[in-house]
Amino acid sequence: MHAKERAFVAITHTAALFSLTAVFGIIYSIFREGIPLFDIVPLSEVLFGNDWYPTHAEAPQFGILNLFAGSLLVTLGALIIAIPLGLGSAIFISEIASPKLKEIAKPVLELLAAIPSVVYGLFGMVVLAPFVRELFDLSTGLNLLSSSIILGLMVLPIISSMSEDALANVAKQLREASLALGATSWETITKVVIPAARRGIVGSILQGFGRAIGETMVVLMVAGGSAQIPKSIFESIRPLTSTIAAEMGETVVGDLHYRSLFAIACLLFIITLITNLSAELIFFKRNKK
Repeated sequence: MHAKERAFVAITHTAALFSLTAVFGIIYSIFREGIPLFDIVPLSEVLFGNDWYPTHAEAPQFGILNLFAGSLLVTLGALIIAIPLGLGSAIFISEIASPKLKEIAKPVLELLAAIPSVVYGLFGMVVLAPFVRELFDLSTGLNLLSSSIILGLMVLPIISSMSEDALANVAKQLREASLALGATSWETITKVVIPAARRGIVGSILQGFGRAIGETMVVLMVAGGSAQIPKSIFESIRPLTSTIAAEMGETVVGDLHYRSLFAIACLLFIITLITNLSAELIFFKRNKK
C-alpha cells in the first residue's frame, strides 16, 4: 500500500472514530444529566402527569404528558400535510414529468430542505399566523394548525426525495409488463410501482416523522406555547423541543428543573432512535431483496 493510500485510510479511520466518539459523548452527557431526576421524581409521574410547573417553589410538577401530546399532534399534523404532497410530487417527478421538467422540479423541491428552520419560523409568524387568524376569526394564529402547516413544508422535501428514489429504483421491466398487459399508466403507478416501492416510501415517512418530532425553532415560534392538550387545531400547544429551548436558559445547573429538561431530551432521543432504526431496518430489507 502506497504512502498516500495509508494516509487516506488513517484519515478516514480517524474521522469515523471521532464521529463515533462525539455521538457517544453526546448520548452520555444527556443521560448523565437527565437520569438523576428519576431518583427523586417517579418515572410514571413524569410520563403521565398533566402539570408542568418545574419552577413552583412549594410543589414543583414535572408531568410532560401535555408536552408530549403537543409534540405528537403537531408531528401527525405535519405528516398529514407532507405525506400526500410529498408522495404526489415524488410520483409526478418519477413517473409523469419529462426528463427536462424533472431536472428542474427535483432540485427546486429539494431546495426547501436547505432553508433554515428559523426562516420557516419567521414566515409562520409574519405571514401564515396572521392569515390563519383572520381567515378563521381567531384571537391568535399561533396554534396547532399553523405549526403543522409550516412543519409539514419542512418535512415535505424529505418524504418527496426519498420516495422518488424508491420509485425510481423499481425495475423498468415491471412497468413494461404492466403496460403490455393492457393496464393504463395510472393503474401501473398505483397497482405496480407504488406497491413495489412501499418499503422505501414507508421509510421516508418514518424519516419525516423523526425530523418533525425533533424540530425546535418552528414550534417554538409558531405553536403558541401553551402546555395543554388542545381540543381543536386552533388552540396553542407546547411541544417537548420548544420547552427545552425556552426554559434551558433560565435553569440553575444541577437543580430539578435542569434535570427535567435533560430528561425530556432523553425521551426525545429514544423516540428518534427507535424511528431511525425502524427506517434503516426497512431500507436494509428493501436493499436485500
